[in-house]
Formats: sequence, structure tokens, C-alpha cells
Amino acid sequence: MIYRLLLVEDEKWVRTAIRKVIEKVELPVTVVHEASNGMDASDWLKLNDAELVLTDIRMPVMDGLSLLKEIKENQYSAGVVMISGHDDFAYVQKALRHGAFDYLLKPVEKEELDRCLREWIRTKEHASSGKNASSHVVNIQELSPVDQVIHFIESNRAYDISSAEAADRIHLNPSYFSKLFKQTKGMTFTDYVTAIRMKEAARLLENTSLRVTEIAERLGFTDSAYFTNTFKKATGQTPSNYRKALLEKK
Repeated sequence: MIYRLLLVEDEKWVRTAIRKVIEKVELPVTVVHEASNGMDASDWLKLNDAELVLTDIRMPVMDGLSLLKEIKENQYSAGVVMISGHDDFAYVQKALRHGAFDYLLKPVEKEELDRCLREWIRTKEHASSGKNASSHVVNIQELSPVDQVIHFIESNRAYDISSAEAADRIHLNPSYFSKLFKQTKGMTFTDYVTAIRMKEAARLLENTSLRVTEIAERLGFTDSAYFTNTFKKATGQTPSNYRKALLEKK
């Protein structure tokens, strides 16, 4: 079996160097994707699989610790190995407490990477011998029509989809879809999508350094002021005050 590895590092030349070291160890591990920060990696993992994530701790937008948290909260089966500088040991301790498999110091040396990967493979194969590893991949055909729409929205970040467009995706009459959605979820489709958007906004405010305007754009809002008003209505705080309160708690 060839194990799929997601490499996450903000500096391209470092990613290139690590990829070459991975090739040199000659183990059944291949880099299937590279990401420049935790946010890009998290987005990729929503639609793709990797058995192992090798990630830097300190990165812009979303750091390695936040990515680790996302992986654990979403119950992805990927193991996580942290890459850190010599002055990051406090971060490393926190990462290990939160479920990271191991850590490597920069610059990543062949011998240490070989040791780490061999140990991870042994652990992985030992766990697989008892039972098959669970997967977060969803069988779309087993979902109800409403849940198929919700899965599409969350997987593709299609936050600006209309009720009519959603109905068309699952080949239902728009009026019937609206009634079915409200019966199933206890709220209108529009209210549900707004709730998803606000939940995602709160996550981005907490785990990334994206500006409020960037978050608004990412969530499909063409008017950042409208986004701010919608967020305040949902949470009682403006996005800026929400992020400020989170930072003060840390």
C-alpha cells in the first residue's frame, strides 16, 4: 500500500526540500498534495483523503495547531506530524497533547524523517490489522435529498446557492423542496444556509488571520457591511468584536 501524504508549509522552497527528503527515504509514502497554510489544507481535506498530514506549526492564515484541531473535530482518519523550529517546543507540547503523532525539527533530516515515518507506518498497520480504518467519505446516494443538498453546500462552500438552484440539483420542484426542507430541518432553507455561513464565519474568525472583508467574500457576501450586520444579528457581536473577545480569552 502507498500512503498518501498531505504536505503543509508556507514557504515553497521548504516544501520542495521536504518532498525531496521524503523521496530519499524510499518508503511507501507519496506526497499527493501541497498546501501553503492550514486553511488550504483544511479545504482540500473536505473533498480528498490523506493518511498522513505533515505540517509546519507556524503559518499565516491558519497555523498547524488550528489545522490539527480541524482534523480532530472533523474526525478525519489522517495522522498528523508537526514540523517545528527549535523555539517552538511549547507549541509542540500542545500539539502532542491534542493528538499529533510526532514532530520533526527544521531543517528536516533524512534520518529523523525515516524514523518518524517507519514508526507511523508500523502504528498504522498494527491498527489496521485489528479493523479497517474508518473513512469520512460520504456515500451521497445514501443521503436524503435534503442532506444531499447540505453536503454539497458544505463540501463546496456554495454558500450563495438559492433555494431554486438547490432544488434543481436534486431534481425536485422548488416549492416542494422548500416545504420538504422546512419539514425536515424545522427552518427555511435560507435560514439554514445563513446559520451555516455564520458558523463558518465564526470558525474563520477564530482559526485564521483573514480580514473581515476576506471572510465575507469567502462566504459569498458581496457587501461586507451586510455580512457584518448578519453576523451581529446571529451572535450579538460584530465580527471584529467577536475576534477581539476570542483573542482576549487566550
